Amino acid sequence: MRSSGAVVHARGLGAHDHVCWRYDDVREFRARAREFLSDGLERGLRVCYVASGCADVLVEDLRGIDGIDRALREGAARVASLDATYPFGTVVEPEAQVRAYAAATEAAVADGFAGFRVAAEATPLVRTPRQLAAFTRYEHLVDHYMADHPFSALCAYATGEVDDSAFAQLACLHPNTNARSPGFRLHAAGGHVTALGGEVDASTEDLFAWALGRVDLRPRGGEMVLDATGLTFLDHNSLLRLADLAAERGTPLVLRASWPGLSRLLEFLDLHDVRVEQAA
Repeated sequence: MRSSGAVVHARGLGAHDHVCWRYDDVREFRARAREFLSDGLERGLRVCYVASGCADVLVEDLRGIDGIDRALREGAARVASLDATYPFGTVVEPEAQVRAYAAATEAAVADGFAGFRVAAEATPLVRTPRQLAAFTRYEHLVDHYMADHPFSALCAYATGEVDDSAFAQLACLHPNTNARSPGFRLHAAGGHVTALGGEVDASTEDLFAWALGRVDLRPRGGEMVLDATGLTFLDHNSLLRLADLAAERGTPLVLRASWPGLSRLLEFLDLHDVRVEQAA
C-alpha cells in the first residue's frame, strides 16, 4: 500500500511513496531530506541525495543522519550532484529518466537492499515552460513505476523559484504533498490504475483538465477505471469532463468511489456510459 494525502513531515513513509515538497528555506528542505533518507536507511533501503553542489558539500548536508559515514562507505547511501548530471537548462527526457531510476532500483535490490529511495531538490529542472512540461510528464510516469516497485522519492521545489501555478501542476500528480493547494491528487494506484483523491471544484477545474491530459488515461479490459476511493468532492463540470474523455476513448468509465455524492451527481446528470462502483 502507498499513502495519499497531506503530509507534515518526511518520516513514516513507505517503500512506494512519492512526496511533492514545497519549501521556503533550503535549510528546511535539507532537514526533511535527512528525515526521509534516515527513515529509508532504517527500512533497509539504499538512499540517494540529489541537489545542486559538489559531492563533498552534499555529504555535509547529510550530517545528522546516524551512521551516515558508514552508509556512504558501504554504498547504502549515495549523493549525486544535480549540476553534474543535468547541465543548466536541461529538459528531462521522461521515459529515459524513469528507466534510469528503474535500473537504480533493480541494482539496489540485487545488492540486497529492500529498495531505493531518493530525496531530490528538482527546482533547476522546472524553471522554463519546456522543462516543466517534460518534468510533469516524468513525474506521472515515475509515479506509476513507484506504485508497483520498491522505489520512493521526495521531490522538492523552492517557493521563491517555482510559482503557484507551476507547483500546482507538479503537486497534483503526486499522491502526497505538504502544501494545501491544489486540493486534488491524480496519481498511480498500482497495477496501471490511476487514482483520484481530494476535492475537485470550480477553482481547480482547469488544472484538473490539464492533469487528465497529462496522465493520458487509457482503457483496459474494455473499460476505463479510475480509483476514486480517496475522492471527497467532484463538481459536475469535472464529472462531465471525465465522461467526455471516456466517450473520446470509446469505452465506459468506471469510478470506484466511497463518496456518496458521486452516485447522486451521476444520476442527476443522467450519464449512461459512466458508472460508480461503491467501495466498502
